Amino acid sequence: MSDLAEPLPGVKVTRPGHPATGYLLYLLAATLFALNGTISKSILVTGIEPARLSQIRVTAAFLILLVVVALTRPAALRLRRSEIPVLLAFGILGVAMTQWLYFVAIERLPVGVALLIEFTAPIMVALWFRFGMHERVNRIVWLGLTLAMVGLALVGQVWLGFTLDGIGVLAAFGAAAALAIYYVLGDRQVRRPSPRDPVSLTMWGFGAAAAFWAIAQPWWSFPWSDLTGMGYPLGAQGAAVPIWALCAYMIVLGTVVPFWLVLVSLQHIRASQASVVGMTEPLLASLIAWIALGEVLTPAQLVGAVTVLAGVFLAERSR
Repeated sequence: MSDLAEPLPGVKVTRPGHPATGYLLYLLAATLFALNGTISKSILVTGIEPARLSQIRVTAAFLILLVVVALTRPAALRLRRSEIPVLLAFGILGVAMTQWLYFVAIERLPVGVALLIEFTAPIMVALWFRFGMHERVNRIVWLGLTLAMVGLALVGQVWLGFTLDGIGVLAAFGAAAALAIYYVLGDRQVRRPSPRDPVSLTMWGFGAAAAFWAIAQPWWSFPWSDLTGMGYPLGAQGAAVPIWALCAYMIVLGTVVPFWLVLVSLQHIRASQASVVGMTEPLLASLIAWIALGEVLTPAQLVGAVTVLAGVFLAERSR
């Protein structure tokens, strides 16, 4: 999963819980995902390549989830032959590419800006169902798309000649497209006649991503010496932290723990309610990056951020 605090495909609430608890847990998950953006960027600026950082994250997350699934639902470790092609596409296109392109984006853009662009994934999903599947979509989707485009223009400050790094922007939109694939393929898997539960689905997605990176860049060529240096998650004036410790934080508190919090929160609130809370993530990420890394957004960019989120909210509510 990316740092986007979105409900997992197919997660449903079976009975009423405690909404206040659900909102609090989901907000905590969104905060951890947002904080992880700054942690990940502080690792990237030390010179570790985005592809290698993605490899570390998906492989470690897969191994942790593998243990969890083996202990709690061992039957889910069995794969049906018909699942394999979709799970490979889900893991490589939906997980590996989302992670890699997100890391490329935050390496070149402010963390909050990269997340805002990635947050347009639900709009891409709606457009796919309209033009790819030829299904009707609510007219409000077009209003959401318009608001998102206007908001992104404000974030990019187009009246100044577009102030954002071009490769970073392309990577962020690529991450949004990959995340849209993650949603579409994940939804397909949990709606099969014999559906797969979200935890094992995510595990196999991370597993396919880990296998992809192991082939693309074998572990025996991994630059282990890069993990022995020091990073500065609070900026150059802050305390130095070993890079391996920052990676451990990214894996545990930036991936596995917020993922678990999302699942627990959805026992108390509906996915549509959770997605609204999840929209605080880009704003929280911008605030954290401003405090820690000095990434300041202009007032116009902040207005653009809110406009983008309003557009995504409308697209989400229209589905």
